[in-house]
Amino acid sequence: MQWTLVIPLKPLTRAKSRLADTAADGVRPGLALAFAQDTVAAALACTAVADVAVVTDDGLAARELAALGARIVPDTPAGGLNAALAHGASVVREKRPFAAVATLNADLPALRPLELGRVLDAAAEFPRAFLADAAALGTTLLAAGPGRELRPAFGIDSRSRHRTSGAAELVLADVDSVRQDVDTGADLRAALALGVGPHTAAVSAGLLIPGS
Repeated sequence: MQWTLVIPLKPLTRAKSRLADTAADGVRPGLALAFAQDTVAAALACTAVADVAVVTDDGLAARELAALGARIVPDTPAGGLNAALAHGASVVREKRPFAAVATLNADLPALRPLELGRVLDAAAEFPRAFLADAAALGTTLLAAGPGRELRPAFGIDSRSRHRTSGAAELVLADVDSVRQDVDTGADLRAALALGVGPHTAAVSAGLLIPGS
């Protein structure tokens, strides 16, 4: 099964506020963009991925991610994360009504194409499925097969929300790069230990990362 990935990205100036202990105000937008660039590049290199749609209203991010090969979808609803994801899936299915669609966080700088492929192959066995984040509280990927509604329920404790919604939880070993999103300095340290992409490596060089 070939998947279209919908990746949401808020305006860079408002992104990654919880990294304040690691990156100054002037650095965080570039770090958020680097995370997204490495995420999109790895996703497009995955053989299970047909294309990537990034939902964003940030002009710089739109240009940089389009240059990597992503389709840019304006965040027309401007109603938060779940509205942006539902909108992105709707735009994808306007042209391909039975496309298999999965959301993917934009802050997975250590993402490995082979691991993402394993997750998507496992998701193909269910109408809807999700992968919990490394903290086991949130969600990094939510998938909906052909003809199935995405029904995103991101936010606090989204793992529980998606399970309650009827989505199957994917329990897989050795897919750490798909689970390691980055919100805090500790998260960034964990991602760096896994091995981040070139954009994140360049921007994070020289940062004082807590615990390192």
